[in-house]
Amino acid sequence: MGEPLRTPDGRYIVVRGRLWRTVNPDRSEPSRQALVKALMAARRAVREALKTKDPIALAAARAGVQLAKEGLG
Repeated sequence: MGEPLRTPDGRYIVVRGRLWRTVNPDRSEPSRQALVKALMAARRAVREALKTKDPIALAAARAGVQLAKEGLG
């Protein structure tokens, strides 16, 4: 199947005719890896907060997800 099509600016890939946002192409690889790690940890924290029904932990975890996604994008 290979690499998906990319827009000329490198910000999006095309999958089945839909655009999907990619990591900022100007981001360094170590920085990207750190942000992806933070994003995955925050998503695990969201899942855990939903299990425990802790609204404060859930809000903090969702804020962490948003922060990591903004950093990547």
